[in-house]
Amino acid sequence: MLKKLGVLALTALISAQATAHGIYFAERAKQLAVVYGVGADDLDTVARLPKFGAVNGFDEDWDSVDVELTPSGPLLLVTSDDYPVAVSAVLNNGIWSNTGEGHWIGKGRDELPDAILSEETIKYAVHLRGPLRKVPALDDQVLQIVPVGDSFPLMLGEMQTYQVLHKGKPVAGALVKNDFVNDPDAEPVVSDKNGKITLPIRNQGLNVVVATFDAPTDRPKIIDKYELLATLSFVLPHAPE
Repeated sequence: MLKKLGVLALTALISAQATAHGIYFAERAKQLAVVYGVGADDLDTVARLPKFGAVNGFDEDWDSVDVELTPSGPLLLVTSDDYPVAVSAVLNNGIWSNTGEGHWIGKGRDELPDAILSEETIKYAVHLRGPLRKVPALDDQVLQIVPVGDSFPLMLGEMQTYQVLHKGKPVAGALVKNDFVNDPDAEPVVSDKNGKITLPIRNQGLNVVVATFDAPTDRPKIIDKYELLATLSFVLPHAPE
C-alpha cells in the first residue's frame, strides 16, 4: 500500500511538472505569432510546426477567416489576407512516458509497461484581438477558457470571471493560473462546479491565462490520461505615449 501511495504521489508530481509548456499568441514586431514555451522562455516553435493541427481565424461574428502559420526566422507568424479578431490553435505534443528516473520517452504504456506515468499531451490556445463579444465554445478546443461577459475591464487589477470548458461543457477541478508568461509558478486557482473562476486582470498589456486539466483515458493500454493545457490571451491597451 505504501509503495502504491508513493507511486501515486510521484505520478501527481510528475504530472504537475509536465504541464509547464504551452502555446499562446502574442505580438512580435507588430505581427501576431504563436509561441511555444513557459514563462519568459520561448522555445523553438518553428521546429514544432508539424505538431500543429488546427489553426483557425474568426471575424466579429465568429465566422471563419482563412489563416496560416508561416515560419519567419525563429517565429511562427499568423498570416491572413483579412484581419481576424480571434484566432485559435492546437498542438498535439504526442505520447510520453516517465520511467521514474526523470526521463520522458516518446512511447506509450504498450511499449513501456513499467512506466509510472504515460500520457498524451495536447495544447490549445485562443487569442482575442478585437472588442470582446460572447465567445462560443470552439470545435477545435477540447479544453478552452472562455471570458464571461460582454467586455473586458479596462484597467489592471479589475476583476474578470472566466469559465473553463471541456468538450464544450463547464468542468470543475481545472487548475487556472492568471499569468502564464510572468508568473508561471503561481499557486493555481481551481475552477468551481460551474467551471468558473474570478481573477484580477494581471497586466496592462498582454494577458495570458492558462488552465490545465487531466482528462480520462480512452486507451488504457497505451496512456493513463490526457494532459490538456489551454491558454486565453488578450491585450489591454496602455496609455498613449
